[in-house]
Amino acid sequence: MKEYDLVVIGTGPAGHHGAIQAAKLGKSVAAVEMKACLGGACINTGTIPSKTLREAVLHLSGFKQRGLYGIAYNTKHKISMEDLTRRVGEVIRTEVGVFNDQFRRNDVEILTGRASFVDPHLIRVEGPEGDLICRADYVLISTGTRPTHCDSIPLDGTTIFDTDALISLPVLPKLLTVVGGGVIGVEYACMAAALGIQVTLVERRPRILDFVDDEIIEALSYHMRSEGVTFRLGEEVAEVVKTPDGKVCARLKSKKQIWSDALLYAVGRQGNTESLNLAAAGLAADERGRLQVNENFQTAVPHIYAAGDVIGFPSMASVSMEQGRLAACHAFHQPTTSAPHLFPYGIYSLPEISFVGKTEGQLTEEDVPYEVGIANYREIARGQIIGDTTGLLKLLFHRDTRRLLGVHIIGEGATELIHIGQAVLAFEGAIDFFVNTVFNYPTLAECYKVAALAGLNRLNYSGTA
Repeated sequence: MKEYDLVVIGTGPAGHHGAIQAAKLGKSVAAVEMKACLGGACINTGTIPSKTLREAVLHLSGFKQRGLYGIAYNTKHKISMEDLTRRVGEVIRTEVGVFNDQFRRNDVEILTGRASFVDPHLIRVEGPEGDLICRADYVLISTGTRPTHCDSIPLDGTTIFDTDALISLPVLPKLLTVVGGGVIGVEYACMAAALGIQVTLVERRPRILDFVDDEIIEALSYHMRSEGVTFRLGEEVAEVVKTPDGKVCARLKSKKQIWSDALLYAVGRQGNTESLNLAAAGLAADERGRLQVNENFQTAVPHIYAAGDVIGFPSMASVSMEQGRLAACHAFHQPTTSAPHLFPYGIYSLPEISFVGKTEGQLTEEDVPYEVGIANYREIARGQIIGDTTGLLKLLFHRDTRRLLGVHIIGEGATELIHIGQAVLAFEGAIDFFVNTVFNYPTLAECYKVAALAGLNRLNYSGTA
């Protein structure tokens, strides 16, 4: 039996960063991975493949250049699935190689096989060369999630499929139904629409992405409709049937029928915990396979931690990385600081969205006196140069102190641009910082200055500046 200071179950973003952090602290660490490739869903089926696919869509469709050369502009006609996925495998292999190298350099032992608890400290690893029992002072569960399946959705992997199967499709459909208006469903709906595929998006809630600022979602919905996406909001799928000639019909509870060549089911994720034998460790998952943790990422058994998608929202790779690191630091009494309220959100729709801090809805509920400053990309020279004249950056700030409260962006470079606002929020800065700062010209960063000036002008007009 092998003994370790920490055993990490799962090598996605949370497990990867948790293992490396513990190793950097001089601890003996083993990482258990069920699959042959490291990286979990993030590298193999989720974040990395989808974002690589998005870049291929943007390049081959000429989407970014349509603002310059017209809506009919295309870099390549008759784009095939092979065209889109050619780069995906290469990027995945490179990222898996990076993970392997980092684990090797930091003396993290990789145990290949399926992990399950024997008791709170003993873990069985059922591997290709037999079973192994190891003992851990601490355990980090970072097994991630998989797409949720439903009995009324007969997935076949070719015409009715989930997000894991999407990148393996043999051909692109001409008409696509997307069930689910969350982040994943919206991102793939945007990609498909950019390729000229007619998309119908079905979402049971009255709006998509209900945690995002209302004005930003209004802008995104407008852009998606302009690309041909049809929304069926407040609707729920009752059943999906496939005809003998290969067509797909989604029958809604409202008795509507949506016909298409293919259907993407993107409703929720299920935690990968059913094979862990959690009961032997004194733990239990909820109905969606997720684990509850405290602010230090400890489960109900204090020496067993959990981080990443397996603990639920926000289920973002960037946040999972930080959660894994913080869990390892807490386990080994390494002082850390964290500011979850400053975690940025990035949604790779077309156009992309990013935000940090409070939304207008939250500030209104909290009775915070705030003001708004907006900069439209069309006002910025860089926006004209790159052909994005529809993006915008919005600053929310306190009317009395001028302290920055939130930043919301939609448009080219939003997920990069957000970090300027994130830094100012972290230092509790006021929007005067943007007014008094010189930004490179022409850049999209100039939006911060324009938005800050617009916000101060509103204060001046109301006589409170």
